[in-house]
Amino acid sequence: MALKEVSVFAPATVANVGCGFDVLGFAVSHPGDMVVVRRVADKGICISDIRGDRERLPREVEKNTAGIAIAELMNKIETEDGLEIEIHKKMPLGSGLGSSAASAVAGVVAANILFEEPLSQTELLQCALKAEESITSNGHADNIAASLYGGFVLVRSYDPLDIVQLPTPVHLHCTILHPHIEIHTGEARRLLPKKILLEDATAQWGNLAGFISGLYQDDYDLIGKSIEDRIAEPVRTPLIPGFSAIKQAAMDSGALGSSISGSGPSIFALSDDPLTAGEIGRAMQRAARDADLDSTVYVSKVNEDGPRVIKRH
Repeated sequence: MALKEVSVFAPATVANVGCGFDVLGFAVSHPGDMVVVRRVADKGICISDIRGDRERLPREVEKNTAGIAIAELMNKIETEDGLEIEIHKKMPLGSGLGSSAASAVAGVVAANILFEEPLSQTELLQCALKAEESITSNGHADNIAASLYGGFVLVRSYDPLDIVQLPTPVHLHCTILHPHIEIHTGEARRLLPKKILLEDATAQWGNLAGFISGLYQDDYDLIGKSIEDRIAEPVRTPLIPGFSAIKQAAMDSGALGSSISGSGPSIFALSDDPLTAGEIGRAMQRAARDADLDSTVYVSKVNEDGPRVIKRH
């Protein structure tokens, strides 16, 4: 008997991870978004409800990442069946945690299950990436792939699209501080330098290679040393009040390394045990308060599972 409704949770992500601008990302256990997709009698797609967005996100299918991704899936499988979409935003907008990517991934995975999984994971990635490109005009796969695949991912190439799944050391934990301010990705990207000094580029390549080597070798010290970002962090830190103090608080509390998540304002820190991860979060939040910033802290292991089916019937 055909499924009538599927609900899927897709995780938030940390993109760039300091040294891997636009090519490196990983998923966390929370926060994230949930999308419900159900069959309806009328043909086509409609978004019936969006909760948790304070009425800021578009209800038009062609302007919403979940809607666009599902429409791409339906084009690929050549169906005009009727679908109703309900989006539950369980993460802040403009946070640097891949909010639009999580909605697209949750939606397309739910729709694929509803239609008895006709598309491969790579095809689902293409659908979700199309949604990001439509909304941001410069969609990047580091958030999308991490949310869809789980764990750490490397975008080896965009043309053709080539995603490499990387190992996750068993004890690796992530602490995220989300300051209650918003940074638009376009604004953050405009600050990026058009040219990069060779010495900075060389250092960045070395750090990216070192980070990936650390993942394969379970070398936590190497992972921490390699998080250094010579490209985006120096020009984006002025957008985040108290960033330097918050990062220093994380390092003083035992973080392996710390940097900006995506385009910010969220700040992540990696550590090698849950107690340290919790203490890092408390220290970061104290530093944020000193900078007159309200904030939310999320602590979890790296999420190796990706999207999670909440309900199907």
